[in-house]
Amino acid sequence: MGKQLISLASCMEEGRLEAGLDEAGRGPLVGAVYAAAVILPPDFRHPLLNDSKQMSRKDRDILREVIEKEAVSWAVEAVSAEEIDRLNILHASITGMQRAVRRLSVRPDFLLVDGNRFYPLEEKIPYACIVKGDATYASIAAASVLAKTWRDEYMIQLAREYPQYGWERNMGYPTPDHIEAIRKFGLTPWHRKSFHVKQLEPTLF
Repeated sequence: MGKQLISLASCMEEGRLEAGLDEAGRGPLVGAVYAAAVILPPDFRHPLLNDSKQMSRKDRDILREVIEKEAVSWAVEAVSAEEIDRLNILHASITGMQRAVRRLSVRPDFLLVDGNRFYPLEEKIPYACIVKGDATYASIAAASVLAKTWRDEYMIQLAREYPQYGWERNMGYPTPDHIEAIRKFGLTPWHRKSFHVKQLEPTLF
């Protein structure tokens, strides 16, 4: 049985230049959160495009290359663990999306933001927040693919520096193997110090 084709809306309003925004890495204990903004051509279609969390790594990598080649404009921004600790993860995620918008080579008329929170930009670009937007609009799904693939690549690089934590597998999320590695080896400079894990409270906090 073949893959079920996902029907994603190409836009919220015809004829308007819309950018989709999404982030990856809000839940991990370590590393930056990545945010992306993508403006797709109005006729963009791809059978693999979906919410990045529902896609295989292979399919995400295929889509990343297509999106980066065919998008009208795209940008990816990282917000470091230090900034996350200073701002909190929600503000850091929104900050990353705002930075990505500012780096677009083409100014969008409207922003489609995944989730239920965003802050207006100084540039006063109107926006709408869409819960599960990455499963609704193609441009948000494309942003989710870029944010996820860029962050995974970054975590794989960090894993070479700290192989004992298994970041190339868990991507910094609080999996049992990651938590056990923290118990054994402690926190690294890349860990988010403001993230307190319940399983670690008796030993670290």
